[in-house]
Amino acid sequence: MSSIADNIKTVRNGIERAAARANRDPAGIRLVAVSKTRPASLIREAYEAGQRAFGENYAQELRDKARELADLDIEWHFIGSLQRNKAKYVTPIVGMMESIDSIGLADALNARAERRLNCLIEINVGGEDTKSGVEPEDALTLARHVLTLPNLDLKGVMAIPPFVADAEESRPYFRKLKEIFEQLNRGLDSPLTEISMGMSHDFEVAIEEGATIVRVGTRVFGGR
Repeated sequence: MSSIADNIKTVRNGIERAAARANRDPAGIRLVAVSKTRPASLIREAYEAGQRAFGENYAQELRDKARELADLDIEWHFIGSLQRNKAKYVTPIVGMMESIDSIGLADALNARAERRLNCLIEINVGGEDTKSGVEPEDALTLARHVLTLPNLDLKGVMAIPPFVADAEESRPYFRKLKEIFEQLNRGLDSPLTEISMGMSHDFEVAIEEGATIVRVGTRVFGGR
């Protein structure tokens, strides 16, 4: 078994442990292997080990990898900040656009999409100036707008909390995103189902706090 296959197995075991602690079904938690800056050969190796969902941060890199790996039925997630003029690279490829953070970006994606595009709203739960994401108080307005767009299918929320060395210190941010998710569901006619949060160092804590999608890179592919 390759190291990547071993790594995926280890991460999935962690998902199962965290789900058990939270009395959740691990089948309801999706692993997205974050493959930004990784060569297509490693993505193929992870695919051969059973991984199907991969996350990319850069539009043109996603485009190029999707071409190189077109023979595989990969579910691509876009998880980075996206300039509106690059929506054309993303909409034909992705199965989930995780990082809608403005009405303008939502409109650009809707205009470019030729099919219904699953999407999440990115929330800036840490209030960081260096992070993208809509402010929590503006999330409902953005969600309502996305729901009016015929080519976007809003599924839930996503966040990238401030980095902390101790995974436990991420817990308040995960709880905040879960609270925003619940607030949105009280204010929307169409219920949301997805919460994307947690990365290599803290995904088990995220699962304990309600994550349905975890985005894991280093723990799958190793250090850069």
